Amino acid sequence: MNALWTSEEIRAALSPVTITAPFEANGVTFDSRAVSKGDVFFALSGETTDGHGFVVDALARGAAAAVVSRDVPEAKGTLIRVPDTMKALVALGRAGRRRSRARIASITGSVGKTSTKDALRAMLSAQAPTSASVASYNNHVGVPISLARLPRDACYGIFEIGMNHPGEIEPLARQVEAQVGLITTVGPVHIGQLGSEEAIADGHAP
Repeated sequence: MNALWTSEEIRAALSPVTITAPFEANGVTFDSRAVSKGDVFFALSGETTDGHGFVVDALARGAAAAVVSRDVPEAKGTLIRVPDTMKALVALGRAGRRRSRARIASITGSVGKTSTKDALRAMLSAQAPTSASVASYNNHVGVPISLARLPRDACYGIFEIGMNHPGEIEPLARQVEAQVGLITTVGPVHIGQLGSEEAIADGHAP
């Protein structure tokens, strides 16, 4: 199978869900500006923006479907209706992780996460199909998006995990379920939210 996701797989992963038409998807995104043909677009709601306002644009750009939690009357294309789009993204990420047979590594630390991830990706991709988080996709949105993008044929997966506040690492680590974990270093980054380097060290080792 060439598709990253089919509508039936997404139906099983996101239940309860309503899908207006069958489809196959080649990617997953939450940024309408970065939509490629065949992507599933998640309309996430943030502090300042609501992704539902970009559903029409995402579908016009070629998205295979859009995941929404409310009606978008102007939308012309396949809609996937769920109670909560953020929870749906996490569920799809978990489904991507569960179906994968890849060896999974997670990388965290105060500094050096992205460069270490990129070095590992370069090394492992020379041996077998390898997937890794793009850029610094290491937060509550970036981690499930990266998991949902994990190709079926990947032999290795490398995921970056970051934090700004106490308690952020553990739920992300539980999503990734890595066989190998790496902490690059512990330093005073975000010390204002965490109070001390000892607290930072504790936060990186849930």
